[in-house]
Amino acid sequence: MAQAGTATFSGGGFDWNSLTKLFARGEYALGLGVMALVMMLIIPIPPFLLDFLLAVSITLSVLILMTALLIQKPLEFSAFPTVLLLATLLRLALNIATTRLILAHGHEGPEAAGSIIQAFGNFVMSGNFVIGVVVFIILIIVNFVVVTKGSGRIAEVAARFTLDAMPGKQMAIDADLSAGMINEEEARRRRKELEGESNFYGAMDGASKFVRGDAMAGILITFINVIGGMIIGVAQEGLPFEKAAEFYTLLTIGDGIVSQIPALIVSVAAGMLVSKAGVEGAADKAIGIQLFTNPQSLSMAAVMALFAGLLPGMPIIPFFGLAGAAGYFAWRGFQKQGAREDEKAAEVAAAQRAKPIPEAPIQESLAVDEIKIELGFGLLGFINETSGRKLTDQVKAVRRQIASEFGFVVPQVRIIDNLELGSEDYRILIKEVVAGRGRLRPQLHLAMDSSGTAPAIPGEKVNEPVFGLPAVWVDDMAKENAALQGYTVVDAATVLTTHFTELVKENMAELLTFGSVKQLIEDLPKPQGALVNDITPGQITVSGIQRILQNLLRERISIRDFGTILEAIAEATSASTDLLSVTEHVRTRLGRQLCNANLDASGALPIVALSPNWEQAFAEALVGVGADRQLALEPSRLHQFVSDLRAAFERAGQTGDTPVLLTSAAVRPYVRSLVERFRPQTIVMSQNEIHPKSRLRSAGTV
Repeated sequence: MAQAGTATFSGGGFDWNSLTKLFARGEYALGLGVMALVMMLIIPIPPFLLDFLLAVSITLSVLILMTALLIQKPLEFSAFPTVLLLATLLRLALNIATTRLILAHGHEGPEAAGSIIQAFGNFVMSGNFVIGVVVFIILIIVNFVVVTKGSGRIAEVAARFTLDAMPGKQMAIDADLSAGMINEEEARRRRKELEGESNFYGAMDGASKFVRGDAMAGILITFINVIGGMIIGVAQEGLPFEKAAEFYTLLTIGDGIVSQIPALIVSVAAGMLVSKAGVEGAADKAIGIQLFTNPQSLSMAAVMALFAGLLPGMPIIPFFGLAGAAGYFAWRGFQKQGAREDEKAAEVAAAQRAKPIPEAPIQESLAVDEIKIELGFGLLGFINETSGRKLTDQVKAVRRQIASEFGFVVPQVRIIDNLELGSEDYRILIKEVVAGRGRLRPQLHLAMDSSGTAPAIPGEKVNEPVFGLPAVWVDDMAKENAALQGYTVVDAATVLTTHFTELVKENMAELLTFGSVKQLIEDLPKPQGALVNDITPGQITVSGIQRILQNLLRERISIRDFGTILEAIAEATSASTDLLSVTEHVRTRLGRQLCNANLDASGALPIVALSPNWEQAFAEALVGVGADRQLALEPSRLHQFVSDLRAAFERAGQTGDTPVLLTSAAVRPYVRSLVERFRPQTIVMSQNEIHPKSRLRSAGTV
């Protein structure tokens, strides 16, 4: 006798409580369920139990589909291949059980295989078995040809690519671990996830074959039920052909629909799961975010739906309704998009305001601009000139011209505004020191007489800022009249550019920095570069070469023929280290260039020669030796020389000549240092610098 509160038989000693706990464990329950499915293939099932199992099959398929839709990542449903196999086995067992009932009791009527099959058969066939057959065939085609085949192909490709990418992903994990970006625990988690992903897609590739086989089995079982049922009903049970066709077709189509609907649902779930790769989140959120949140796409869909509704014969209400809904959501999307952009812009502005203003390094205040042009407020239009060339373009052209003419690149020019200047004033600074200034009339033109006399035309009389010649500012109407009278007429920007050009030429020696000379040397062809290496630093330093080049530029001699200059330096420094003597030797080597630069229109070199008396006076006034040699001329004699020089050049200028002053080689540099103080434009050459083939023409004597 069993005691109260226990499940133990005292006679036999059998413990039912232990047996219940044993089968409550998952592995035993699963094993018992699989064995039950296998037994269903053999043991007949009564109709009421079949109805319950068919309901379980339909509910299970819906559960599988919902799980596949709502999971965040495919690996969260890693048991899907096993579930798919069990669901397929359940449907096959139910197909065999229903086949047994249909063939054994189909002659009894539509209720022979249970209420669910009868209900599906009546609902789908609607009194016409042809309709049921067509619907069933369509379901088979959709499941077998479309869903099952597509999901199987996706699973196959996913498995292949996952397997191919596995070594690279493993190397990436190892690299992150070696770099210290992740710890050992995170690396193990990623490796396990990678292994699970590979196993999952491999299993899905095989499990998709079960779905395909299930669809094929459903087709074959349906044909067997129809043909076998007709034979049994007519031949064995003696039913009329019409009755047999009605009973067995209804039962067969009902059975096929009941089995194919869960199969189709599970196939859709499989397709959703394998096509979810790369999509984060549940399917509803992913689809909603990616499909219905793009206002541009929604607006295009609304326009197309509206256009389709306007086509002849089309129903207006559904298309207009869809167009209105899509248009509304597009409008809302554009509003949200604009709000997000405004919010983002506000965040960026707030971040910029919150960001501390960086303080300029103190070292920047030590920088010196080589060349700078400062403009008053009224002259800023030169920078943004639209009718003509911008001032910046003109400055670039001047730098290119000087580079071509004198052989070195002028440093970058900084153009800024200066509120301390008058609105029409400007300044040109060389190494932060004012080298020139002037006042312009941006809307007027400057008229000048090339002879140096004041133009006899109405206007604002001024001295032009470049050479100090008398000039007149005229408007556009008087511009043509001034040009017809032979005056030179230029606009305000050209006046500024000309002034800038002359100041740069006057200060080229200062603008030729050590860095500029180094760059000239680096740009030399290889043979000439070898010459530099040969003479530096043994015979002369780079700074010494710089001094010689500056001496040449100070007298506006082009250093473009840098190779010849280096050869002359190599020749002179082998005998003397006096840079003044070396410079004079370089000038001698450049004699052809010097003469050619000062030829007149007839091709002759006009000269004003220094008389023997002045030659002797300068030679006797030289004191000191070598680099310490200086000119010590008496003030009265100095004043007399200046007067004689001016008179001689004024006489030459009356005939239209611009002659050079010709001296002996010994006194040339000292005469030049004296002349440049009151006539800087006068060229002073020595007799050694006259090229043998040059044709000379005397323009006077000092």
